[in-house]
Amino acid sequence: MVADRRSGSRRPADAVRKSRCGGAEEGWMRRIHGIVGVGLVALVASGGFAGQARQAAPAPAPAIAQRGSVDTLGRAVLPGTQALFDGYVRDDKMPGIVGAFGVGDRPTWFVSAGRIATDANAPAATPDSLWRVYSMTKPVTAMAAMILIEEGKIGLDDPLSKYIPAFKQMRVFTNPDVTLDSVPAKSEITIRELLTHTSGLGYNINAKGPLLKLLETKGILPAAVNTRIEAAARRTRPATLADFADRVATIPLVYQPGTRWHYSIGLDVMGRVIEVASGMPFDRFVQQRLFDPLKMTSSFWTVPARDASRLATNYAIVGDQLSPLDPGATSVWLKPPSFPYGGAGLVMSARDYDRFLHMLADEGTLDGVRVMKPETVRLAMSNLLPAGVTFGGVDGGTGGATQGATPMGFGAGGSVYLADGPGGMPSKGTYGWGGAAGTVAFVDPVKKVRGTIMVNYFPADRWPVRQETVRALAADLSRFKR
Repeated sequence: MVADRRSGSRRPADAVRKSRCGGAEEGWMRRIHGIVGVGLVALVASGGFAGQARQAAPAPAPAIAQRGSVDTLGRAVLPGTQALFDGYVRDDKMPGIVGAFGVGDRPTWFVSAGRIATDANAPAATPDSLWRVYSMTKPVTAMAAMILIEEGKIGLDDPLSKYIPAFKQMRVFTNPDVTLDSVPAKSEITIRELLTHTSGLGYNINAKGPLLKLLETKGILPAAVNTRIEAAARRTRPATLADFADRVATIPLVYQPGTRWHYSIGLDVMGRVIEVASGMPFDRFVQQRLFDPLKMTSSFWTVPARDASRLATNYAIVGDQLSPLDPGATSVWLKPPSFPYGGAGLVMSARDYDRFLHMLADEGTLDGVRVMKPETVRLAMSNLLPAGVTFGGVDGGTGGATQGATPMGFGAGGSVYLADGPGGMPSKGTYGWGGAAGTVAFVDPVKKVRGTIMVNYFPADRWPVRQETVRALAADLSRFKR
């Protein structure tokens, strides 16, 4: 059932889907990688609070809470943020939401409200509920690549063709919105350009005209929405990551390599580079080198049947209605994808994504286990854009946020602040990204502050969750000033 906020009545979800979504469902296919962006990075702690965190002795790392339990520490420490989240659920803006916020090595504060679906008997949203993180997969893939760069198995400025020969001689469209005419590329794509969306590769979510039709015809659709759309996508999508990468190489680029920031499928292609350089399947490498050592036990390319009850339903918000787009119980994520999508393929819990961010905040180490060297993490979260290229933010219509007054660059799979924000918030070097279904993640390496928000609905920017959470969390943390 779906709530009608104007009348207070409830009517069958199928009726809403048919009457309000209709044929527009395919439109979400072009938004699924949309960026929630970096607006929430501004919610880092105030200078006074950060000072207190540095002066206080760090608390011992807490034991992992019982899975599925609702955290109470966050509710007590962050009452304003809790009230905000409670209000979202009370006003039927979303069925449930979970936030994970941390400072240094203190216990993570989890704030949650509501349930993982609108059904009355749906489980409560908790730190261990599972959410489609879509483009928040990109930083995970990027850090996997950085591990191989650290080991010398990949060079940051190596040509992509060293690992995938099909990319040796690329062409570039003259005007892909109008024609498929192309000219030879002036240079080869590099690994740096894949990591920073400056390779010139396109993306079905921001393509139109002849290019969009070409991408759809060739099956360059590296993401999942629901079972119905998936059935159509599989008719043309390559069955393996190797075939996908080779097919991408047959399509001309949108821009000359290294000349412009353009959101792309670069991190999906990077998955294949990781396979070649590591000598093992991309998903296995991520599991063995990141998820296992970081004890990220709720991060999946395919949600196991035993964990299906934790998977949230993803919704389409049409007008003022929540319509189930991918119900958790029958989700497309319960079956293996065509191949692991390095740009949008993961389902994760707030607890797990917090552990990933905590590792980055601690420069490659978590709970005494090192997965990356400090200098590797610092490089990954620095501005890696080619000389002369700038990052100007992204369109909120794809789930992103436009750049404010503080200049930003781009690192390995995520944006990076190039200067301190107003009042020192966020710090220079703050790194983050988001996902098409509303998820957000950031880490401030100076103040050692990190944050994750998990929700699942399209479009990601339907409600100002990022901006309102900034204000609520800042007010909560201001109570710690001395």
